[in-house]
Amino acid sequence: MSALLASWAAVLALTAAPVTLPPTAGVADYQLGGAYEPAQDVQIVTRDRSEQPAPGRYSICYVNSFQTQPGTLRWWRAKHPTLLLRDGDGQLVRDPGWPDEVLLDIRTSAKREELGRLNGAWFDQCHRKGFAAVEPDNLDSWTRSKGRLTKKQAIAFARRLVREAHASGTAIAQKNTPQLSRLGLGFDFAVAEECEVYRECGAYTRTYGTRLIEIEYSDNGRASFRRACAARSGRASILLRDRDVTPRDSKRYVFRTC
Repeated sequence: MSALLASWAAVLALTAAPVTLPPTAGVADYQLGGAYEPAQDVQIVTRDRSEQPAPGRYSICYVNSFQTQPGTLRWWRAKHPTLLLRDGDGQLVRDPGWPDEVLLDIRTSAKREELGRLNGAWFDQCHRKGFAAVEPDNLDSWTRSKGRLTKKQAIAFARRLVREAHASGTAIAQKNTPQLSRLGLGFDFAVAEECEVYRECGAYTRTYGTRLIEIEYSDNGRASFRRACAARSGRASILLRDRDVTPRDSKRYVFRTC
């Protein structure tokens, strides 16, 4: 079995397309609340996979890999009902912070394989559109599952996503979950929300060095953003955004970089 796995890994390494990493400390914009024309100096733009990449920028494709995307539950019920996590009473397990997102069932290798194929198709789509990287979100969904999912299962699925992304020719980011950074899961860079607020940024820089995109949010105040800039400006992509990452024409729009 080990020889077979080694042979498979060698074949994958030969067939996977090379990936491109984001520019170190490049000016980044996080546009998950809706796409808009980025500022002239912006080099990195993250958008949802339903959007088109920003022309002329390093574009990152957001994919909700571990939970359902808001507004898609009907599709999941119709197409892949067995991949939705349920409790002992058969009720869907929802993210308590985002109740329109249902956790996906990664408990068995068969379900992880099926979900991996789905994500692989999405990653292929991102690549064809022109995105250079993918950002699979909710790696930490097991922490909200009330024990129904485990860290070991999340790690196994994360490794599957890395293989799918690299086979698609896209780089792949570790999104949050600093406790997994040191495990060598194969991610190419990190996207971390509020790591300065929670004093977690070191967990990412120890593994990824300067390959960090850090988003701080304005509803926490500006002190964390200022500390992040003082500590890592020029060595990471650091930006301040409003919590809902709204487009520029919104009254709630906040965007600062350093």
